[in-house]
Amino acid sequence: MKTYYKPFLFTLILSLCLGCTQSTEEWQNLVDKDLSQWDIFLGIPHKSSGIEGYETVEDVRGGHPPLGLGNKKNVFSVIEENGEEVIKITGEIFGALVTKKEFENYHLTFQVKWGEKKWPPRLEATRNNGLLYHSIGDFGAGLWNTWMTSLEFEVEETNFGDFITINDKNVRAKCPATKRPSGKHHYDETAPLHLFSWAEGTGRCFKSDDYEKPFGEWNTVELIAYKNTNIHIVNGKVVNVVYNPEFFNGEKWIPMTKGKLQFQSEAAETFYKNVKLKSISDLSDGYKKYLK
Repeated sequence: MKTYYKPFLFTLILSLCLGCTQSTEEWQNLVDKDLSQWDIFLGIPHKSSGIEGYETVEDVRGGHPPLGLGNKKNVFSVIEENGEEVIKITGEIFGALVTKKEFENYHLTFQVKWGEKKWPPRLEATRNNGLLYHSIGDFGAGLWNTWMTSLEFEVEETNFGDFITINDKNVRAKCPATKRPSGKHHYDETAPLHLFSWAEGTGRCFKSDDYEKPFGEWNTVELIAYKNTNIHIVNGKVVNVVYNPEFFNGEKWIPMTKGKLQFQSEAAETFYKNVKLKSISDLSDGYKKYLK
């Protein structure tokens, strides 16, 4: 009896520690040295990149054709750091690392830290490289000829976990939020639901609090996407919850409950590791309170 009890107990404890959600699958590692599970799409390069045909481009937010599929100037790569495979994003050209597969009802986790390098046109801006999820439609069709229509889990200095709609006016969602004296809406678990859409004035709900670690340290980010609920977690703290995201397809609003993942390149050197995902069939008791 002693021989079998301990392994069973260890397995039970491990499943509870890693669970947070009820899963029917194991964690999938999404990173290998060849980025074989991803596509790379690059937007409009700034003139400082020295790419032929873009020598005069100051505004990379549209008005010019994107570079498209491909990895010019090695914007996205995998390096080895302390024996681990790490995604390096130079940030030199706005772009997206896009999963080949779509995902629905999942728990995603990864670690992220900033590098030193920054690029025009954001040399004076805060470092910014978000995670875009439930990405649908064509490459580059959501924003600035660069990113797909999607929902953003913001990864930005001092703003880890903000929610942003990525499409000018055709994406909307709700978050419980309170408007602070700054005029910004921040996630507040106890507040009524507020509609976020750029067509309604703002498509951004700021996080509840700042749980980012000091510069250069690894931050652990988690996204739990289950049915109509998306939970943003930063270093173990729930900082935002997004409900009922929808996309207007020209005729009607359709739910956004699945899609591809995109890691942005947005003018800041950034590193990602331990990018893992598992399918879930329910939320654990600790997160069920967020269901509406």
